[in-house]
Amino acid sequence: MATVIQPVDQPVLMDGVSWETYEAMLADGGDHRQTRMAYDQGMLEIVTPSFEHEIFRDVVNGVAEEILDTRGQDYLRSGPVTLKQEALARGFEADASFYVTHVARVRGLSQIDLHSDPPPDLVIEVVSCSSLDKLPIYAALGVPEVWRCRSGSVYVYRLVGSSYVEIDQSEVLPGLISTQLTAFAQEGLWEPRQAWRQRIQDWARQTGTT
Repeated sequence: MATVIQPVDQPVLMDGVSWETYEAMLADGGDHRQTRMAYDQGMLEIVTPSFEHEIFRDVVNGVAEEILDTRGQDYLRSGPVTLKQEALARGFEADASFYVTHVARVRGLSQIDLHSDPPPDLVIEVVSCSSLDKLPIYAALGVPEVWRCRSGSVYVYRLVGSSYVEIDQSEVLPGLISTQLTAFAQEGLWEPRQAWRQRIQDWARQTGTT
């Protein structure tokens, strides 16, 4: 029986924060900052991820990586790198992000500039007690697909126009429906790693093409 981990992160939300203050706080933390920040037109959220949060993020990442590797698809995965655009007064640090369709355009870059570089093709967000809805931030920055993990389930959202709609099947990883994604993620919390990886690989071979 799968054990569902529910993250217990407690966010701090501040209003009336200038863009200059946001950037200063990002710089003060440096590369070893433990918190993650999201900024939306003066609203700033600061979250310190819990152990449970990071474990669930890792298993969802693992599902995506196993499928991509098994299908022989090229990709780049990033952790919580800061992606922002001053003109839109928005920025975020996703739990993880993947470049798949646009991987060739960003390979070798030392940093991503959303004025000239594409956003990630897929963003993964573990939602717990978040008081700031990050979907409008992702939408403004043009992220095509978002996987939102909430209470042990994973929901797939696709950008249509200027907002997201929930869809049954990932377009970044064709054939992967949200219920199967959730099942893989929950199984990854308690199953031996090798057996879990093998089952995902078997599924990827049966449902995809190389």
